[in-house]
Amino acid sequence: MRTVHILNRAGAALALVALAACVSYPTEKQSVVDARPQISFRVASGAADARVLVDGLDMGRAGDFAEGTAALRVLPGTHQLTVQDGQQVYVSEKFYVADGVSRTFSMGAAQ
Repeated sequence: MRTVHILNRAGAALALVALAACVSYPTEKQSVVDARPQISFRVASGAADARVLVDGLDMGRAGDFAEGTAALRVLPGTHQLTVQDGQQVYVSEKFYVADGVSRTFSMGAAQ
């Protein structure tokens, strides 16, 4: 009888240990939201290789920032944007963007 009582207690203890192992402890997930403004381009056929210059700095090909595919993050404020392929200028514009703003530029005919 005493052995049965010890086995019952041992079984209860094992059940509690198994139950405690199944408990998921709370976790905390932290992330940083990037609210910088972003710009993209409606790229005309044949203009994907045009270079994007923001404030005189070459940021890459316009095709790399095509609308719906990717965007170029910039700092909030006023910027000078030029998109050109050699002597062909598709966009030359001074613009202002604030945090969280997405802006798309159309690459029309040469200016």
